[in-house]
Amino acid sequence: MQGTHPNRRQDAPMHHPSLSQDAALVVALAGTAMPFAHSAEDEAERWLRAMRLHGCVGSALQALGVGESSLEDPPAPPGHTPPSRGDVVEEVTRRASRLAEDRGGKTAGTPELLSAVIEHYGEHFDAALFTRGTSREELLERVEGEKSRRPALATRARLDGRPARPSAA
Repeated sequence: MQGTHPNRRQDAPMHHPSLSQDAALVVALAGTAMPFAHSAEDEAERWLRAMRLHGCVGSALQALGVGESSLEDPPAPPGHTPPSRGDVVEEVTRRASRLAEDRGGKTAGTPELLSAVIEHYGEHFDAALFTRGTSREELLERVEGEKSRRPALATRARLDGRPARPSAA
């Protein structure tokens, strides 16, 4: 069976929510970057860079002043963690879709991708945020603010008679 995943049942198609445009762009960027990662820490950094400019997570990261590169060198770990086994981009995307499905959403946006990345990388992602001057808690708080602000912008646009700006999550 060429082109099938060995752990996926062929008789039960998976119907996960699709990705928002911003989330799809982040996944595409991460997908091109992951083959070059040398460690799990490097993978977490690559996810952060991919998310930095897209969707409400990107807006939150920008508001927190998170830049392309670290403000300081990360603390020296005793050794690098090997890169993730398998297709980490597919794994994170699948998890993000499940999170969207759990909340009843039709699309998985950058907030669900962020949650999936945090679940997968944990302290490695926290370290990537720390070296850029922020924390998981600050980021999640800012993302919640972005999520609540965006629907208000779309509603305001409709009331003004202008077309609603698509929600980029």
